[in-house]
Amino acid sequence: MYTADGRISKQQLVEQYYPLVRKTALKLKVRVPESIELDDLIQSGMIGLLSSFERYDASAGVAFSSFAHARIQGAMIDELRTRDWLPRRVRRSSRELEACIRDLEQKLGRAPEDQEIATAMDLDLETYRKLLGDTNAGLVLSLDEVASDIDSISETLQGAFETPAEAFDQTQLRENLVAAIQSLPEREMLALTLYYQEGLNLKEIAKVLEVSESRVSQLHSQAIKRIQSKVR
Repeated sequence: MYTADGRISKQQLVEQYYPLVRKTALKLKVRVPESIELDDLIQSGMIGLLSSFERYDASAGVAFSSFAHARIQGAMIDELRTRDWLPRRVRRSSRELEACIRDLEQKLGRAPEDQEIATAMDLDLETYRKLLGDTNAGLVLSLDEVASDIDSISETLQGAFETPAEAFDQTQLRENLVAAIQSLPEREMLALTLYYQEGLNLKEIAKVLEVSESRVSQLHSQAIKRIQSKVR
C-alpha cells in the first residue's frame, strides 16, 4: 500500500479496500428503498475511503481498516441523509403502519400476517408491500430511534449509566427488545438473524430464504416495525 518513497498509494488503497466498500454497501442496501442504487452507495463509500486516507492518524492507536470502515459507512449514510427521497406521506404512513401492527397484535394476541395488516390499512397486498419498501428509508434516516438499528442499540446498552434509575431503564429496554424479537414470525426473525448476526447481505439472504431480494427488504422492514411497535 506504499510507494517507493514510503508514501501510501491511493490507487493501491482503492484496489485493496474496494471489496470492503462494496460489502458495506450491500449490507446497507437492505435498509433503503429499492430506488437507491448500489452503485450510488459504493460511490459515496469510496469518497469516505479517500477521506479516511487523508485523516488517518496512526498514532491514535486505531487500525486503519477499522477507521476506514467507519468513514465508509458514515459517508454512505451522510449521502442518504442529504437526499429528500422520503416524502411526508411515507413518513405518515410509516407511523400509521407501526400503530396498526400494535393494535392488531393487541386484538389478535399474536403477530398479524401481511394480509391482515394490509386489510386493516385498507390496502391491497401489493401496495402494502411497496409501502414496506418505501419505509425502509426511515431505518437509515432515523438511526436515533429505538430499534432502528439493533447493533447500535446493543452497543448503547453496554455503556455505563449515571444512576440506578438509568440502569433500570436500559435493562427494561433490553428485556423489551429481546421479547419483541422473540415474538417475530419465524421468517422475519431468520432474516434479522442472517443480517445482523451472520452478516449476510440482501442477495445472500434471498438465496437462503428462497425469495426475491425485494421480499427480503420487505421482511426486514416489517420485522423492525413490529419491534418498534412493542418497545416504544
